[in-house]
Amino acid sequence: MIKARHSKFFQSLFGLYLSAAFRRHFQSMEVIGEVEDKGLPLLIIANHMSWWDGFWILELNKKLFRRRFHVMMLEEQLRQNLFLSRLGAFSIRKRSKSASTSIAYAASLLQDPANLLLIFPQGQIQSQHHHEFSFEQGWGRILNQQDKHPLQIIFVANLLDWGSKQKPILRQYIASPPARQGFTCDDLEQQYNSFFNDCLSRQKQWLS
Repeated sequence: MIKARHSKFFQSLFGLYLSAAFRRHFQSMEVIGEVEDKGLPLLIIANHMSWWDGFWILELNKKLFRRRFHVMMLEEQLRQNLFLSRLGAFSIRKRSKSASTSIAYAASLLQDPANLLLIFPQGQIQSQHHHEFSFEQGWGRILNQQDKHPLQIIFVANLLDWGSKQKPILRQYIASPPARQGFTCDDLEQQYNSFFNDCLSRQKQWLS
């Protein structure tokens, strides 16, 4: 397993690169919605629609939460981009004995209110026009291992539209269900699907 190896120096340099990349590729990046930070460990659940997704959440964390960022990645992908571990990426090898180590590591992160953990529960990149999400049950083991510790869930829906612009506008819709213990994967799947479809309805209003 490859653990996160945060580097403030690298994060500062990479932050400059990201800021320039965002300006070059996007007309604007807007956050829609408000959440109250409860001072608990944060678990962000977001749709996985592109290569940009993790970097968008990294920027959202910088704007709103300012926590120690973590994201789970497939080990073969992280080995090809080891610099991401300095931003907070750590690895998992699915269907291997070491997967339990990664699950335990992720669960331990959610016991520290200084941490933010990002998960893409779809398990793969899907179009933003995919409207029904099926959460991989494996990541629900993270919730099972830390269910004695309260945490705050943040839902994020990343949606792009061009309208009449040459570059797309990113709108990040955010919401948070009530902070509590005992979240289940099935409960969150149902809640996230309802949240995402509401975001799609709101997104259509921007273009009408």
